Amino acid sequence: MRLEAITWERLTEELADRTVSLTTRDGSPWPRVLVDGAPAADPGALATALAAAVRLRGREALTVAAGGFWRPASLRLEYGRHDPDAYYERWLDTGALWREVFAPLEPGGSGEVLPDLWDPVRDRATRSPRVRLPPGGVLLLHGPLLLGHWFPADLVVHLSLSPGALARRTAPEEQWMLPAFARYETEVAPADVAHVLVRADDSRRPAWNNPPRAHR
Repeated sequence: MRLEAITWERLTEELADRTVSLTTRDGSPWPRVLVDGAPAADPGALATALAAAVRLRGREALTVAAGGFWRPASLRLEYGRHDPDAYYERWLDTGALWREVFAPLEPGGSGEVLPDLWDPVRDRATRSPRVRLPPGGVLLLHGPLLLGHWFPADLVVHLSLSPGALARRTAPEEQWMLPAFARYETEVAPADVAHVLVRADDSRRPAWNNPPRAHR
């Protein structure tokens, strides 16, 4: 696959233009964007910048972190704190994401999204109020290991790191997660699933596949 060098600023502007021109795949009035990537690639930073750029184009945008939908520690850590298979299979409460984030944005939905459900640090419910996203507003869900769950995304951006870059940029206390990302590459192949692939081995000089604008 041919990749083109791009700056983060220009990438954000390009993605914002594509986002506001999206045609949703199911007729929903709310475009849904996934920004997928390992913590070392910092998908939250791109999602936050993209949301700001979307708002400058006159559209509401709501960022939701997948980490706000982790399961309680009693379920996440049932097999220990450093089990990569549990991280891959059990940490993310996909049912809660479907129920609280995606279902309200289906055609005929209320548009009222719960931005987070569980605080993994305090290990208790966040009790956050719902946020009403008006028609035309954009959801940006960001985090690791998001693909392969059949979430109804209209635009999928994957931040890719080579195995070497991933290992170098992953904090020492998180190195135990690396087998989970290797499994993800094998079982899901996120670079093939995503509409937009961003190679972020050099954090200052990304490259992307610059796909056609229309995604349906």
